Amino acid sequence: MGTQNFLEVEAKFAVSDTLPVPDFTKIAHVDSVDETNVFHLSAIYYDTEDLALTRAKVTLRRRTGGKDSGWHLKLPSDLGRVEVHADFDPEQEGPLTPPEEVLHPVKVLTRNRELVPIAQVDNVRHETVLRAFNGTEMAEFCDDHVTAWSLLPGGNRTSWREWEVELGNDVSRTDKGQEILTSATRLLIVNGASVSHSPSKLVMALGESVDNVSSPAPVAQVEEDSPLHAVVTALAEGRDRIIEMDPQVRRDEWDSVHQMRVATRELRSHIQTFEGIITGPRVTELEKELKYLAGLLGVARDAEVVEARFTELVDQVPIEVIGRETRAHLTSSMSETYRNAHDEILSYLDSDRYFTLLRCLDEVIKDPPTPETVEEDAPVQPDEHPESPDDAAEDRPLEADTTDPVDDTPEAVLASHLSKAYIKLHRRHLKAVEEWEDDTLPLAHREANFHNMRKAAKKLRYSAEAVGKATDLKTRKLYDACKQMQTVLGDFQDSVTSRDVIAEKAQEARERGRDTFGYGVLYHVEMANGLAALKEYASAEKSIRKAYRKLEKQVRKAARQREAREAHNHEEEASTETGW
Repeated sequence: MGTQNFLEVEAKFAVSDTLPVPDFTKIAHVDSVDETNVFHLSAIYYDTEDLALTRAKVTLRRRTGGKDSGWHLKLPSDLGRVEVHADFDPEQEGPLTPPEEVLHPVKVLTRNRELVPIAQVDNVRHETVLRAFNGTEMAEFCDDHVTAWSLLPGGNRTSWREWEVELGNDVSRTDKGQEILTSATRLLIVNGASVSHSPSKLVMALGESVDNVSSPAPVAQVEEDSPLHAVVTALAEGRDRIIEMDPQVRRDEWDSVHQMRVATRELRSHIQTFEGIITGPRVTELEKELKYLAGLLGVARDAEVVEARFTELVDQVPIEVIGRETRAHLTSSMSETYRNAHDEILSYLDSDRYFTLLRCLDEVIKDPPTPETVEEDAPVQPDEHPESPDDAAEDRPLEADTTDPVDDTPEAVLASHLSKAYIKLHRRHLKAVEEWEDDTLPLAHREANFHNMRKAAKKLRYSAEAVGKATDLKTRKLYDACKQMQTVLGDFQDSVTSRDVIAEKAQEARERGRDTFGYGVLYHVEMANGLAALKEYASAEKSIRKAYRKLEKQVRKAARQREAREAHNHEEEASTETGW
């Protein structure tokens, strides 16, 4: 059984039972309408017992009647909804289970759990095709008379009428399609309809009964003003982002690999920065597995970046200089590298190892291991990557930061972890600047210092965001400064990665007896591009330093205010006891 994928771009409207259908030829680009057909549709919707699909705005149904009987999986997309369709055998006996090829895009949500019926939706559909002057289908208008039953605890029978305007395939991704939807919306509202606030018939069918089902991945119930709450919340957001991007990575949508990689790295950053708030073997193993996933995603992402960079790079140099063969070799080879890397990602996303990672992440978020809950006699696993002297030096406090936090309030605890992240960044900055001018060191070593600096800026940025969300500390300027540093050093690192690939491809060409002059030209162009990016480094570092110093003042001011309040409260208590 094969599947078909469609992009569904539509608008939905709530209407009364008696509202007449308007003249559709008043819609932009519509010149004629077909005769209306009536279909009797019946759909059973499926989900996990905890509604993992529904909560992710995904619907899975088995529908009979109409033109497309079969299994339908609908997933959210930037342009509309992606629909995966598979036929079924109407004479099938036994349990009605969705085929594997339909479930594959949402394995991250179902995780091989049993799917059960959650709703039945019956629909008498009056369907009209709207066409352009040349007969091309512009849109499909559906006048739906719906009766639905929620099969969840406390569910009820409901009925309603709604209109849908769905764009035809030829215009669904075009400006003309948007003009049609805009014009149709205006016409239908003028004639008494209102834009529906319900995203799907399933949501309407379930109604409030959805509240009777527990959340699929609960977050630990801890005090909202505690450091642990801030960390768990940040981890939950990262977990949800991975789950959100998973189907898009499987479909190889633009920028999806990048966004999943960002979420994975952000999770690792939180685990490392807030070590001590959560701790233990589970956290250690989780961090290692996130590192592995980030590495897989990184190979594909680097290929994406280099391919795009090569496309721009070869346009900077006349074709007569680099040669057409060199140009074709560089651009085509990166496409192949990306495809191979993406296949590796897909294999991992289908593996038990991936689902173990997600389960471990869920468990840490639901029941976070803290120093108080981790067993003291738990065996300590040897570190596969012991800390180097340089790493240890980075973690030593600066001279001005040799004292512990003045109190154990959530704000102070989180700020202390933020301080450690800044100290590491500052150490890496000093090392990068000092060694950059030392020609006795290999160029790769000196460039790697800036790559390490970029990673430290990224970690500090993620930490600043988490602390800003959890406390009254204003961390936005520090966040923005770190983001700017990432941009500067990201451009620099992209040039380094590009040069490495150019050198590799030049070697391949040399072994084939091909001319390598063009590769050398492009290599030096990228060298110049990297040095140009570094010109913004000093300014970016100064912005981080300035923003962090202001944040330090906030922390000290907050501490003084707390001390003053505590002293005042103590004086009042003493006065009450003495009767004064």
